[in-house]
Amino acid sequence: MPANLSIKNVPEEVITGLRNRAVSNQRSLNAELLEILKQAARGQTAISIDTLLERAQKAKPALDETASRVLAARDSEHEKTVRRFEDLLGGPDHTGPGDEEDDRG
Repeated sequence: MPANLSIKNVPEEVITGLRNRAVSNQRSLNAELLEILKQAARGQTAISIDTLLERAQKAKPALDETASRVLAARDSEHEKTVRRFEDLLGGPDHTGPGDEEDDRG
């Protein structure tokens, strides 16, 4: 069943280009847009849940790289925080209050 579509916020230069293309192809703007949409939809198959799951499980190198950088930055910040606390507490061998060694012999 045919349906009507509405596209909002189309830049003026895009509209001009589409009108020029329609004239070049001896079509109305509506007929040209419909032809463009038909070409874009040609060969598209229905998406199944299995296809979506398969795509989701594929490695995503850019995402993996970004995640690695984020984790490395987090680890670096954690190390800096640990060093700051060690410096404030007098180093890693510092004993806290109540942990003093008994000097009574």
